[in-house]
Amino acid sequence: MKFNLNLVTLALTSVLVPGAAFAGGYGIQNANTDKVKFDKWECKNCKIESGVSGTVGGGFGYNDSDDIHSANAFGAEDSFAGKVDADVNYISESGYRSTVEAHNLGMQDGRLEVNTGRIGQYKIGLNYRQIATYTTDSAMSPYLGIGSDDLSLPSNWQTAGSSQDMLELYNSLNPFELSLKRKRAGLGFEYTGESLWSTYVDYQREEKTGLKTASGSFFNQSMMLAEPVDYITDTVEAGIKLRGDNWFTALSYTGSSFKNEYSQLTFDNAFNPTFGAQTQGAMALDPENQAHTVSLLGQYTAGNTIMSGRVHYGQMTQDQAFVTSGYGYQLPTESLDAKVDLSGATLKVVSRLSRSVRVNASYDYSDRENNTNVEQWTQISINSTNGQVAYNNPYDITTHRAKVGADFSLTRGLKLETGYDFRRDERTNQDRETTDEHTLWSKLRLSALENWDMWIKGSYGQRDGSEYETSQWTTSQSNDLLRKYNLADRNRTMVEARISHTPIDALTVDFGARYALDDYSETVIGLTESTDMSYDANVNYMLTDDILVNAFYNRQTIDSEQAGSSNFGVANWYGEIEDQVDVVGAGLSYNNLLEKKLRLGVDYTYSNSDSNTQVTQGISGDYGDYTAKVHNVNVYGEYQVTEQLAVRLDYKMEKYTDNDQSSGLTVDSIPNVVSFGSIDHDYNAQLIMLSMSYKL
Repeated sequence: MKFNLNLVTLALTSVLVPGAAFAGGYGIQNANTDKVKFDKWECKNCKIESGVSGTVGGGFGYNDSDDIHSANAFGAEDSFAGKVDADVNYISESGYRSTVEAHNLGMQDGRLEVNTGRIGQYKIGLNYRQIATYTTDSAMSPYLGIGSDDLSLPSNWQTAGSSQDMLELYNSLNPFELSLKRKRAGLGFEYTGESLWSTYVDYQREEKTGLKTASGSFFNQSMMLAEPVDYITDTVEAGIKLRGDNWFTALSYTGSSFKNEYSQLTFDNAFNPTFGAQTQGAMALDPENQAHTVSLLGQYTAGNTIMSGRVHYGQMTQDQAFVTSGYGYQLPTESLDAKVDLSGATLKVVSRLSRSVRVNASYDYSDRENNTNVEQWTQISINSTNGQVAYNNPYDITTHRAKVGADFSLTRGLKLETGYDFRRDERTNQDRETTDEHTLWSKLRLSALENWDMWIKGSYGQRDGSEYETSQWTTSQSNDLLRKYNLADRNRTMVEARISHTPIDALTVDFGARYALDDYSETVIGLTESTDMSYDANVNYMLTDDILVNAFYNRQTIDSEQAGSSNFGVANWYGEIEDQVDVVGAGLSYNNLLEKKLRLGVDYTYSNSDSNTQVTQGISGDYGDYTAKVHNVNVYGEYQVTEQLAVRLDYKMEKYTDNDQSSGLTVDSIPNVVSFGSIDHDYNAQLIMLSMSYKL
């Protein structure tokens, strides 16, 4: 085989060490490269293409629904909806780059991100996001002024001792919408210096508006209220980063400020004022507050060992004046003047001892110290004094976490991971001052078999701690036998596994399962046992080069058992809670129809959640099932009109039903409650969306 000498020379030049010499003047430095045409060997694919590329598009749709809850799935609450989509990239010959990404902009789940700057030097970014959560648009209330901080009853309202005796109740009902909408906008800047440093600053403002459920009470009578939400949260993040050949460090700051347009909600009493109750009540709303955190992190690499760490300190404050409208008792202070200090440190080491052994260890420390002043308060029980005093509890918690582990490559395609995790929580003014958790775990992964990948993981953990104590801060009004589930002794056993198989190139099958058992064997009153079992299966099959089919199924079942006492003694009633969620789905896409211009597809999902509670106290009582079922279908077709222009038509359908005993009541079903009425859901909703995209 003959080679061109100049080509060989060029190849050797690119891979051999400069300055290497050969005897007789045949060293690389003596090679004749005069006739080499270097421009012919330029990497064409490595050149950064300048100009504009990407796609832009938009859509217009019609939403047919009689329940606003469907907007959670469709992102559209109105009959007509429009959107803008974009994925545009611009690069100039001098190295400037700008990008625009938009998805469903104009709809309730829309987002936009714009970035511009010089590659490797600086970047300026803008972003916008909408998020909405819809509960119902059929809530009913007799109150006027919904959406404000003053709820009043009609001038002809007649109070009564029972909601069923309120003569003007049904005549005064008006529907309103329970929903929360968030709009988030941000501005960011990043700069990379010519040496080893860079810096950044990001600002975000989120506005949250809407109505949520609240309750106003007078003794044992209450009214469901529409609480106004008008929040503004400002967040700032800034920092500086330094980097070397084998080290990295960063100093950062995060601060947030929360403001609420409303400080209190006043409301009329719908019932007859009894036992000195007021005709009007007031409740404090979420108070304004601030939070600030400074952190320092670093990483150092020494050979096969990587060490990293982080320390941080933060403080949260809140000093809004107390609501005293209609309150006739002396307060020890005008505001809480709350202050909570946060501090912590994290250390982590990962080292490869050999080609087959890697070890790791970490320690994490966090401390939450509540430095709010402790005051003495007159104890009130729904506007009635009981002659005792109460104190605001300054809860503190310190947490230590430590982990050690090792990875072993036993043979080719067989890997073993094992470790030990420890956690200690130290609390103040709670039933148990200290709890310790110990967990041992192992994971075995096998990938040596052709077309198979599988692993299994098991763990066993125990939690115990200090003696239970009662004090003025904790359980003076609780059963001495009660054990809170987050503090109680617990044995936890968990096993999970996953298997993936590709019998042929066109077919992939994936299956996973998990089982966890929590045993609270020392608990007499409280949660005594909980099991969590889930499994899922996924199948993807390429029938032909143009037809893809996929399907999946998931089930999760959570069963809990608890014991209680109605006489402040040993257990005399028992409860069983069964929760089950099933999700199944399938999809089909057919590409390259009609001269490779048409793509058709359909996606379907069905989910069913079911919850049931049974209580036994001599006889068994069934609280009734809570169920929620939802079918979602999306049928679509996309046609490539020209090389640049594509048109797409989507048809979406959602069928939703639920049955909740707590939300299926009429406004006067409970004599001492005025509720929002039935807010269950049972609807069929449809959305048709025509959209287009243009390739630049």
